[in-house]
Amino acid sequence: MSVVGRAGATTGRRYEEARRRTVRRRRLRWGSAAILAILIIAAIIGLPLIKKGIQELTLPLPSEYQGIIREQAADKKLDPALIAAVIYAETRFRPRTSSTGAEGLMQMEPATALFLAHKSGATTFTTADLGTPEVNIAYGSYYLRYLLNEFGHNEVLALAAYNGGETNVQRWESSLPSGQSFAVSDIPFPQTRAYVSKVLSAQRDYRRKYAVQLGYRQ
Repeated sequence: MSVVGRAGATTGRRYEEARRRTVRRRRLRWGSAAILAILIIAAIIGLPLIKKGIQELTLPLPSEYQGIIREQAADKKLDPALIAAVIYAETRFRPRTSSTGAEGLMQMEPATALFLAHKSGATTFTTADLGTPEVNIAYGSYYLRYLLNEFGHNEVLALAAYNGGETNVQRWESSLPSGQSFAVSDIPFPQTRAYVSKVLSAQRDYRRKYAVQLGYRQ
């Protein structure tokens, strides 16, 4: 092959290699753009689902309990967010039996439930019924209503009694100077003080984040 022929062949190979590199770069750019577009679309579609998933992990309200909470709130004249917040503070919507024997979603003590059953005139109630979510939420809600009535509709006092006992709260309240309102900071039990703060904070969050599910708006 002549020098001219070899030079032409070399030029042809270089041209072909350059053309292939250009094609590869174009394909890479197109592929990257397609992947980016797919990721953007997936983010737009998936963002509400991601937000919902995070919300359900950090502040759960399982759908199977929403109707029960709304029903009991209406029946007992309670804020539905208060019921949800107490369940959240007690069990995070995971029913269990505590080491002290408290049962279910709202951690009802059997003795307290029996007292409430007698007070309400229930004749067929047994403590085994507290394992049923509907019954547990009904009795927990009834107890909240009872405590609110006992403590002049003061949520701080009622929640403190729910956690720390009615007798303790009566003693704490009576020890305050005359005319002084009872505040969360007046609760001497650290665990009960933290519990009341947690419930009140969760109540606000449930009211804001689950307005439709809890019946505040359609």
